[in-house]
Amino acid sequence: MRTLLRASRPAQAKQDARPEGLASGLLAPLTPQERRVLQLLAEGASNQEIANRLVVSLATAKKHVASILSKLGAENRTQAIARARSLSLL
Repeated sequence: MRTLLRASRPAQAKQDARPEGLASGLLAPLTPQERRVLQLLAEGASNQEIANRLVVSLATAKKHVASILSKLGAENRTQAIARARSLSLL
């Protein structure tokens, strides 16, 4: 049984490997609009300010922020900005 488990681990590791292009540490690449939102987040903009500056609805701005947090594996804006800086996205 243990031999079988050991033999299956390399295959599992390959299945869990990130797709090419995501080696930067992101769960998924940021879209150009998400990069703009990220820059505004780093400047301290609120969701409403982001919406106003990018001429999108407040709901859309919130969706972009949520997507950025998810892709960066962050729980809040501060973590997202720190993670983005560590990945040289800012």
